[in-house]
Amino acid sequence: MSTPMPMPMPRDDRHGDTRTEPPGEADERTMLNAFLDFQRETLAVKCAGLTPIQLRQWAVPPSSLSLLGLVRHLAEVERGWFRCVLLGEADKPHWVGPRGEDDAQWDVDDADVEEAFRVWRAECDRSRAIVAAAASLDAAGSHDGTTYSLRHILTHMIEEYARHNGHADLLRERIDGVTGE
Repeated sequence: MSTPMPMPMPRDDRHGDTRTEPPGEADERTMLNAFLDFQRETLAVKCAGLTPIQLRQWAVPPSSLSLLGLVRHLAEVERGWFRCVLLGEADKPHWVGPRGEDDAQWDVDDADVEEAFRVWRAECDRSRAIVAAAASLDAAGSHDGTTYSLRHILTHMIEEYARHNGHADLLRERIDGVTGE
């Protein structure tokens, strides 16, 4: 008889952090999904309560990183890995520059904040649905002749978010002094 898995506990500290902690014990698929969702929630926390101007701000010169640019980038990363690599869909970026370049995700001076968050959340939802529909973590897709398992993609996505959430920490602290996990 198996022991019931502990339920993830939502956080609610004095700063309004309501991220859900990943469980201490779970099967591999549950654990990877929980850590990825925690990282997604972390990005949302880093952006919470800021104005559109603050979200667009290049707060750590000379870098052109902004919180809004990170949101747009991570929407593209979600789309790219889950839809393009795993499912083999055509690579059609959400934001294309005036000359057709696909790095327009970083060009946020006139970007629509609500659209960026709507697209990011929709891509996260699509990614969750794709993962849920996959037969196993061994399901695979390919890009440029290399095969990637869903296990690899989930692990990479956790790393991608964690790295960019470190950037978001620095940006947020420079914008309004808020620090935190």
